[in-house]
Amino acid sequence: MTVVYPVIFTQTNDENDTYLIEIPDLNGMTQGHGLSDAFLMARDYIGNALFDVPDNSFPEATSPASISLEGGTFSEDGMSFISLIDLDVEVYRRMAKSKAVRRNVSIPEYLNQAADKAHLNVSRVLQEALMEKLGFSNMMV
Repeated sequence: MTVVYPVIFTQTNDENDTYLIEIPDLNGMTQGHGLSDAFLMARDYIGNALFDVPDNSFPEATSPASISLEGGTFSEDGMSFISLIDLDVEVYRRMAKSKAVRRNVSIPEYLNQAADKAHLNVSRVLQEALMEKLGFSNMMV
């Protein structure tokens, strides 16, 4: 299930390009360094906040038009803007449960030697191939 929440980003213009992040519907705050990191941190916060919440119990998203930037927690810390952040909660849950599992795989000796010579991580190549084959290659959290 994909959720979309309005998020307030406040750029502090410090030496780390810090963005302070407020997610009003989840009573959440976090921060990121640079805009890309800030968006990832907002998504990660949403995923963690909803991880154990049943799908039919997610908090309703507030309309961005009803959010006041002047009333935000970080409104005094810099220039603020609102952006909508989406997250597929099921994908997030799957990715969070991605601890490594040991598998014994057999490959022909010539492939093993070629992989060693090319300095390939065979486990990583197998993971990438499985993700592509199973349609997980376009998953983004």
